Amino acid sequence: MKQSAAGAAVALAVQTAGGAATGNSPSAKPSLREALLECLGGPWPEPCDLRPEVRQVEQKDGYRLESVTYEVEPGDRVPAYVLVPDGASAASPQPAVAVWHQHNGAYHLGKVEPAGLAGSPMHHTGVALAKLGYVVICPDALCFGERQSKHLRGGDFERFEFLRYVVAGKCMAWKNILDMRRAIDYLCSRPEVRKDRIGCYGHSMGSTHTWLVGPWEPRLICLVGNCCLPTYAAIHRTHILHCFPNFIPGWMKYGDTPDIAGLIAPRALHLNFGETDAGSPIEEVRAGVQTIARAYEQAGAADKFSYFIEPGVGHVLSEEMWRRAREWFDKHLKS
Repeated sequence: MKQSAAGAAVALAVQTAGGAATGNSPSAKPSLREALLECLGGPWPEPCDLRPEVRQVEQKDGYRLESVTYEVEPGDRVPAYVLVPDGASAASPQPAVAVWHQHNGAYHLGKVEPAGLAGSPMHHTGVALAKLGYVVICPDALCFGERQSKHLRGGDFERFEFLRYVVAGKCMAWKNILDMRRAIDYLCSRPEVRKDRIGCYGHSMGSTHTWLVGPWEPRLICLVGNCCLPTYAAIHRTHILHCFPNFIPGWMKYGDTPDIAGLIAPRALHLNFGETDAGSPIEEVRAGVQTIARAYEQAGAADKFSYFIEPGVGHVLSEEMWRRAREWFDKHLKS
């Protein structure tokens, strides 16, 4: 299928970010990035045309809410909400933030929660960002919102999809990353968006999605994750049944989840954690952020990584966590 201009650009950017082959010999040791791509499931397909459609438009207080769909793979359309702040236009493009929704077993929600249409007001973060002047996209992840199955419900469908990708030699994270890269393609197609000022934010599974997509999407220059860095060391020590995007077959031969986040360097990354969050045991989190910090130091970008651990707080988006997220976006997307 014909490749879009945006698709061609990201394919080149990702190829550059991934680096050239390590040495000329077939026996040369793969780089950490190359090893990660192999574990995920191999190279990304050539981007198809987005074929975007706008289904509905509604004016809200301070922003325009659009219900849209676009194609991530031939025949696979993703529904999303786009929030366009008043004043953003082709003549006055604004920075943009992609918001990846949480899991929480709320398969019926997906994109509608950050878009402010349902769920917890704590997580109406897409609305909050739009009112701060950012163009925001909130897509449904596979198995959530409008991307549920007619045959299997909730967690059964998610388990089915994870296993379907595994037997194909891939994993759920591979598909999630592909879909998120296409969301950035879509943002770049919007005339209201400053294509050199795009970031992303996610809570819980959305935070996992943030550090998963970061190494593969160089157009994301500022990333914020809230309350999710479950290391395999912690998962195995405390017997956590975590959501499927966290599990990348074979990756423990090369590293743990913080080593993936470290591949985002030198682009700006901030992570929030709750000290009592059982989903990201703090002992391993403290070690993990040091792994990420070392990667940023080695990239000559120590000032581009920060983290915050809030004492006595669990799996939430607190006022202090959100303040730090806002400030990180302001610093790196509005300058």
